[in-house]
Amino acid sequence: MNTNHKTYTYRRLIAAVAMLIGVAMAGDAQSQSAFDQITKDWRFSASNYCIYPDTQLAKQTPAPMGKVPFYISHYGRHGSRYLSQRKAYLQPYQTLQKADSLGKLTPVGKDVMRQMALIINESEGRWGDLSPLGTQQHRGIARRMMTNFPEVFEGKAHIDAKSTTVPRCILSMGAALQAMKAKNPRLQVKMEASARDMWYMNHQDRHLRGNMDTPVTQKAYDEYRKTRHHNPRLMSLLFNDSVYVKEHVDDVWLNYYLLKAALMQQNTSIGDKVDFLNLFTYEDKHQFWQMENAWWYYRYGPSLLNDGHQPYTQRYLLRKMIEEADSCILLRRPGVQLRYGHETIVLPLTCLLELNGFGYETDNLEELEEHGWWACLVFPMASNLQFVFYRTDYADKDVLVKVLLNENEATLPLKSDTAPYYRWSDVKAYYLSKIERYEQQRKAR
Repeated sequence: MNTNHKTYTYRRLIAAVAMLIGVAMAGDAQSQSAFDQITKDWRFSASNYCIYPDTQLAKQTPAPMGKVPFYISHYGRHGSRYLSQRKAYLQPYQTLQKADSLGKLTPVGKDVMRQMALIINESEGRWGDLSPLGTQQHRGIARRMMTNFPEVFEGKAHIDAKSTTVPRCILSMGAALQAMKAKNPRLQVKMEASARDMWYMNHQDRHLRGNMDTPVTQKAYDEYRKTRHHNPRLMSLLFNDSVYVKEHVDDVWLNYYLLKAALMQQNTSIGDKVDFLNLFTYEDKHQFWQMENAWWYYRYGPSLLNDGHQPYTQRYLLRKMIEEADSCILLRRPGVQLRYGHETIVLPLTCLLELNGFGYETDNLEELEEHGWWACLVFPMASNLQFVFYRTDYADKDVLVKVLLNENEATLPLKSDTAPYYRWSDVKAYYLSKIERYEQQRKAR
């Protein structure tokens, strides 16, 4: 590779990519390998830093005869944001800066250092903040929700919105409600962000979180990533002294954080001003994706390395959503309930629901990719779950529900002659029974 930084340009890479991978469209994505997806669009490799795939959304399946939507229950992640912590950028920058002071950087290394300084400056004071793209994402989701299910939003429909107390979630909620009110000024909107609701909106189960990282999980993950973390080629591009690198640079650590920094910029306004992503090969990006996917699986998914119970952290949220849905079904015009939080809720909730096969349990991290357990399909920025309820009229007791994952119809672990529409009575019974079995097992220990 030519080390002249003018020969590698991130902007040309972006210009060459015309199609955004439909991250939420599990069926299409999983028909190919993750590596194939990454070669088509590098953004697929970014794990929870993926931007929302709003350009490839499937058409809605017509509802069974006479059934119309009347209520929506939702949980969504905040939109695109800046990186949460300064040190993830500052430490790689300081490593390069120190090497530069000793004359150890190549022209490429100097340029990467310059670009890291730009990234830090752009992000300063915005750590964890919602970006302009994040606002745009939630406005678009809100507008499409109203377009797809107009009956729910007619006239003076009620919109009850809640957020966690984190500013990026509150602003995501505000962006969605602003778009809804612009489309229908008559909507009756109520919004709240209170610590009072955090017990289910952002519940962190101490017992389960305590069992998240164990000697068993750490050993399995360390073994998995051993062959996926080494990139000596990058060091030769950045540094002109291999002895210095060996003695003073943690090449594994620097490789990881520079790639992470490059991938993150798709969410910010500086993405078109930095161009060091193509210092990394597609294989580098694929290995990053693999490590992130495995990390999220054993910490938040149904990994048998820690008993497969991590998704039950969201049992309170799921039970609350079921209870509130039952109450709303009794109303003539229940409207919409919106909830805004984090990917650390969306992912385990999706696994608890077993949507699209994400309830898959294994103790072998090597199985995940081939099986199709790809976390990036679940929790891009602004990811969301929508439970859409249907009936013929207020007197109809045969209520149906379908679940959308990132606005695409999802499969549930139940039988239905009308899938993706399922009888609410069946759905409710299945999940309440599942939660009850877990809680009984936990009490018996």
